[in-house]
Amino acid sequence: MHHHTMTLKSPIKCNGLSPSPIALPNPRLIHAIFPTVSSKKSSWIFNRKGIEVSVPKHPPNSLCFNHNSSDGERLRNLGVKDIDVATLGNLCVDVVLNVPNLPPDSFEERKAYMDLLSKSPPDKKFWEAGGNCNMAIAAARLGLRCTAIGHVGDEIYGRFLVDVLHNEGIGTVGMSEDNDVDIESSGASYETLLCWVLVDPLQRHGFCSRADFSMEPAFSWMSKLSSEVKMAIKKSKILFCNGYGFDELAPGLISSAIKYAVEVGTSIFFDPGPRGKSLSTGTPEEQKAFGEFLRMSDVLLLTLEEAESLTGIGNPVLAGQELLRKGIRTKCVIVKMGATGSILITMSTISCAPAFKVNVVDTVGCGDSFVAAIAFGFIHNLPMVYTLTIANAVGAATAMGCGAGRNVATLKRVTELMKAANLNEDDKFWNEIIDENLDTQEITFLSKMAVNGSNNRLNRVSLQKVVSEMLRKFESAGVTGVSPS
Repeated sequence: MHHHTMTLKSPIKCNGLSPSPIALPNPRLIHAIFPTVSSKKSSWIFNRKGIEVSVPKHPPNSLCFNHNSSDGERLRNLGVKDIDVATLGNLCVDVVLNVPNLPPDSFEERKAYMDLLSKSPPDKKFWEAGGNCNMAIAAARLGLRCTAIGHVGDEIYGRFLVDVLHNEGIGTVGMSEDNDVDIESSGASYETLLCWVLVDPLQRHGFCSRADFSMEPAFSWMSKLSSEVKMAIKKSKILFCNGYGFDELAPGLISSAIKYAVEVGTSIFFDPGPRGKSLSTGTPEEQKAFGEFLRMSDVLLLTLEEAESLTGIGNPVLAGQELLRKGIRTKCVIVKMGATGSILITMSTISCAPAFKVNVVDTVGCGDSFVAAIAFGFIHNLPMVYTLTIANAVGAATAMGCGAGRNVATLKRVTELMKAANLNEDDKFWNEIIDENLDTQEITFLSKMAVNGSNNRLNRVSLQKVVSEMLRKFESAGVTGVSPS
């Protein structure tokens, strides 16, 4: 569930009370008028001009996945995939409040605390799009065509969320419920999920929602994928899911989405997040669906702590290799290490990118923004170390702002950060990683030094080269209309 606490290493006063400006929509996307969200069989999908699925020859060390000839023929027969990224579930409204103290630990006291907060609707200036909206907004600002799949209610919070996504150029597909559900008696289970984001004077964060106090997922009345949801998954190149999706959707429904994505050739990106540990020891149904994610995802994204929790291995490379060995479709594992940087592990290569140095204001949404940039690298067939570099930059640029949602990184802020070229090069850590794996793996390392080339199995790529080529990539991709930072 959402009840965890996070402490910032560099606390800077963040005024969670002031609303942020709504970003301009991405003109590369064709908008449709969003209908009012309904609690009854609400499904809406936006069609955009698509591109034919192809199976190109990929350069070495890129994140795109090679398919054999039979896979390629099958993908071509599936037709058009005109959505770059679809997110599944975890659509919520964050209510960001400064509080003198974070919620207490005990279940009863936390429930009473949240009930007190919920007595009257908070002022709209405290609202922000949350959950998977963070990833979708960050991806749209990088020029990707995005669709959010999930449920929002027919009330002020649901309409707010729809408006925010619309203004960012993000399409939406509503999830339908069973025909025999008594909506009138279901009450709150059809309302938009609120997540209270509480910030204490030390800039520590606490999270809680009604999903934390129920044994069932918030939208347990959903039992199957609608035809509209299936179409959105089929038309998407990537389906992104995170562990918080289990707070809303039944494990059986999540399993259905995994199986269907595999069937229609949609790549699965999964970030278990803090929920990974509890899901691995949860109900039999949760463990089954969680295990399917770990085995069937093309890309797994975890923090170092999460990777160690799932494997019992503290070394990021060895933990990643263990997850690869246990996977069926897993092509790469990406380990996020905050201020240190990130590592991308495949069965034959390791790519390493130190983080950018920034003044951290708020870390909420950084991981979601990071994933958006990984998707960008996948869609544009970038070399792996380039993908990590842009992901580190997008995550760091988000950390420089206050809160997530419409406050995630803009392209302007990302490019400024990359041009500044201020890497946090922890020589001791990276030298240990290189020395321990150089005999068995090909390693590509992002270096601040203007040196390109390889030495035995070590390939050094200069940040200057990556930044220069990435700026041209943004320009050639036509990423315009991004809101100013």
